[in-house]
Amino acid sequence: MRTMTLLLAALAAGAHAIPHPAKQIQTSSFGTSKASVASAAVSMETLMREKLEHHSAREEEGAFALDRYDAAEATTCSDGKAGEYKCKNVDMMGFLRHQDMGSSTRAGNDIWGQTDGTAFVEVLGNGSLVYVGRLPTQTVPDKWRDIKVIGDFAYIGSEAPNHGIQIFDLKKLLTVDISNPTTFSLKSLTGHFAGFGSSHNIVANEQTNMIYAVGTDPALDCRGGLWMIDVSDPAHPRDAGCVSSGGYVHDAQCVIYKGPGRKSYGHEICFNYNEDRLVIVDVTDRARPLQISSKRCKGVSYTHQGWLATDDMTYLLLDDEMDEWQMNGYAEDGRTTTYIVDVQDLEHPVFRSGYKSSQVAIDHNQYVVNGVAYQANYGAGLRIVDVSSLKEDFRGRRLSEIGYFDCRPEDDESGGETSFDGAWSVYPFFKSGYLLLNSIERGVYSLKLNRP
Repeated sequence: MRTMTLLLAALAAGAHAIPHPAKQIQTSSFGTSKASVASAAVSMETLMREKLEHHSAREEEGAFALDRYDAAEATTCSDGKAGEYKCKNVDMMGFLRHQDMGSSTRAGNDIWGQTDGTAFVEVLGNGSLVYVGRLPTQTVPDKWRDIKVIGDFAYIGSEAPNHGIQIFDLKKLLTVDISNPTTFSLKSLTGHFAGFGSSHNIVANEQTNMIYAVGTDPALDCRGGLWMIDVSDPAHPRDAGCVSSGGYVHDAQCVIYKGPGRKSYGHEICFNYNEDRLVIVDVTDRARPLQISSKRCKGVSYTHQGWLATDDMTYLLLDDEMDEWQMNGYAEDGRTTTYIVDVQDLEHPVFRSGYKSSQVAIDHNQYVVNGVAYQANYGAGLRIVDVSSLKEDFRGRRLSEIGYFDCRPEDDESGGETSFDGAWSVYPFFKSGYLLLNSIERGVYSLKLNRP
């Protein structure tokens, strides 16, 4: 049986280069931090405009030009470098450029795709990558596209108008001759959900066969909140209602709750990242979802994404995508700042402290597996942080970076930049231990952490 992964695409942007700073975040208490905490929250419209302007400038500079980047073979991380890339304890097992995966726009997003559609890639036993085929966009190309997988099916949303959710059976890939990659037609889709036009992101809960589209048109009844889609029958996705009370949701994590809160134990709980706050919602009863809490972080710029950090669901890590870019609050020095949130009491989440990277870069997406956070931090690439000590020390003083792979050599000499270039997202869930990192400009990397 061949093991498959896939990858999809869009884009990001926005720039502000700053010198390498030396200030440390105050981790004892957010309330006593000496950093400025003046609110500077921005809207999604502002964020997208900044990114689009940045992308246009990069395109004019040739960042997405044909043959702009060289193909590369597997390379061991040695003396701090894997080929042209700075690294620590992370080997490069494979690499495919966006042009190698059939993209005419050669621009990537998330971990899954490209501006003009979805590319399918096989991860071989040695970690190398082979391009298998692609699925075109449902309507027109767009800078944002997202995929989630439940069982054998991929669910694909996009900011493209009238795109809806494409539903593609991944088993089709198992019969493809990899020497002749296949471009699938839209007729090959198992299903299509057209209850809305565009979405910014989609969230999946495999345990309940639910897809949550977020960032849909705020003018619709759901107001850009959690749009619930039951995909128990992938060929016939069913509208299951929505959560509109918290407003626009940029990203979320939905789980069957196994934390300390007795009232919510066994319920389906979604942790929503809503531009300027963390909103926790019980969606067990689709017809009557219950908002448990809404917590705004002091000094917020744009609450972007987060992930539960401990197996007992007592702490989560939160990304603010714009704080480094604006040099705001605890990220005033431009170094990547991750916020530690205590969610032992779902009704009263508490922002406890933060973790500061040594690198100047904007954070974007992170996921936690077995006490290790895998962070895609734009120009700083993949940063791997041991967070297993959080339950014993919520101040984050024992968090440590155990590896990295910097996929953007262009800013190495400057010590890093707060710009929207480089790594969009990382996929750390393969049992094999291989990690996939998608670069906006270059392509997808297969990586392997070698812990000392």
